[in-house]
Amino acid sequence: MTPTTRLHQLGQSLWLDNITRTMLGDGTLRRYIRQLSVTGLTSNPTIYDQAIGGGDAYDEAIHRESANGQAGEELFLDLALEDLTRAADLFLPVHGATGGRDGWVSLEVSPLLAYDTSRSLAQARALHRRADRPNLFIKIPGTREGLPAIEQAIFEGIPVNVTLLFSREQYLAAAGAYLRGIERRIAAGRDPVVGSVASVFISRWDKAVSGEVPESLRGRLGIAIAGRTYRAYRELLESPRVRELIAAGGRPQRLLWASTGTKDPAASDVLYIEALAAPDTINTMPEATLLAFADHGQIRGVMSRDAAAAEAALEGFARAGVDVMALASRLQQEGAESFVKSWNALLGRIAAKRDALAAAVSGPRSDR
Repeated sequence: MTPTTRLHQLGQSLWLDNITRTMLGDGTLRRYIRQLSVTGLTSNPTIYDQAIGGGDAYDEAIHRESANGQAGEELFLDLALEDLTRAADLFLPVHGATGGRDGWVSLEVSPLLAYDTSRSLAQARALHRRADRPNLFIKIPGTREGLPAIEQAIFEGIPVNVTLLFSREQYLAAAGAYLRGIERRIAAGRDPVVGSVASVFISRWDKAVSGEVPESLRGRLGIAIAGRTYRAYRELLESPRVRELIAAGGRPQRLLWASTGTKDPAASDVLYIEALAAPDTINTMPEATLLAFADHGQIRGVMSRDAAAAEAALEGFARAGVDVMALASRLQQEGAESFVKSWNALLGRIAAKRDALAAAVSGPRSDR
């Protein structure tokens, strides 16, 4: 039995933080589902930038869509929806077997809309309608402006992956938006089951304080933040508010650990996977991290619900001068800016591909 299977049996879902057209076509994703207990998938602009720039798998589609008049954001969304609906279909048996609890894929609204409530909601509606899959999440950032869009999307029955969360407080704000959306559906007599996850980013915490804290605290901040957040998650699951939602036929939003690839070359390549093993959660991991954990990962126990060790570690960071609340806000802002940068790079990559392909087709031919 592989470590990934043991982690799955512990009650944590393993999702792949990657997608490529090659992976879909050559059976790699199907093999990960069958052999490594992968039960979902997430994507982002950086992943697509690397996939499109790393080979010719998308060339035919880019040329075809360009010939049909597509360009820029719309061209990319066509490419992404083509991939993600195929992936969603692969995960549909998992989705059905788990009653919709698992088997999801994710596509995000444009990062340019992170601080625009109305346009985020409008694009979420459009992407949900175009995808036409029961197991496709629309990613909406958990920024202050994103929260009303998340609540309204949930009320309208659009499954949402809340992204760009970094702290307990940001997680609870996202969970509150989800709960309000479901409670409004219950009050309106609508189906109270709408899928959602809240994605809390981990490794960026440690990267942010690298070189600024004592060696004894190295690689511990992200895990401590996760421990604090996990306690809040468990307390919310056991709260009267969530119990009432469940009694009305709804289901809780799930907590997801994101950004779990190790960025510190001196640290274990499975650091965050081993440390964040917890029932009723999801860990979405880069492909290299998934394969590393399958090869040599170990389950060393599950996360504590009382978060005592996490709070003790956070006290150490406070003594070292780390203001967690301020850093959480900064990380969310920097994360949004990073996604915009990746988005613009992706659109530039697609435009360059489009132009090169057009030139190759219309260029001069040698006489025979």
